[in-house]
Amino acid sequence: MAKKSKSSAAPVAVAAAPSRINIGISEKDRAAIAGGLSHLLADSYTLYLTTHNFHWNVTGPMFNTLHLMFMGQYTELWNAVDPIAERIRALGHPAPGSYAQFGALTSLKDAPSTPPKALDMVRILVEGHEAVARTARSIFPLADKAGDEPTADLLTQRLTVHEQTAWMLRSLLED
Repeated sequence: MAKKSKSSAAPVAVAAAPSRINIGISEKDRAAIAGGLSHLLADSYTLYLTTHNFHWNVTGPMFNTLHLMFMGQYTELWNAVDPIAERIRALGHPAPGSYAQFGALTSLKDAPSTPPKALDMVRILVEGHEAVARTARSIFPLADKAGDEPTADLLTQRLTVHEQTAWMLRSLLED
C-alpha cells in the first residue's frame, strides 16, 4: 500500500519516459523487419480485397465452386492481417492501416474495375498469391539474421498458405 504524502500541495504530473524495447533485436533490425512486414501486410490486405471482390462478382459455369473457394481464401487472408499487424506493433513500430498506405506499400495490382471472366480471376489470384509469397520470402533473411523467431514462424506460415493456394488455383487453369 502506498504511503500518503504529508504535503498538502497538489500532486505534480510526471511525464512518462518513453518505453525502451529490449527484446534482443536491435532497433535497426526491428525497423527493417517491421518495414518488410508492412509490405507483407499491404500485399495481404490488397489480395484479401481482390479475392473478396472476385467472390462477389464471379459468374459462369464454375460459379458455385469459385464462389465458395474465394470465400475460404478471403476469410483466411482476413484472419492473416491481424497477426502481421500485431507483429509490427510488437517490434515497436506502427502498422499501416489506410488504403493510401497500402496502395503505396503493395506490390500487387489493384483489382480490375470491371470484373474479369472467372478463369482470369483465377489467374490474377495465382499471381497475387505468388507475389505475396515473394514478399514474405524477401523478409525471411532479415528475421533469420536478427534471430527473430516469431517473425520467421509467421513468415513460414504465410509462405505455406500462399504457395499452396497458388498451386490449387493453378490446377484449375490446366486443360
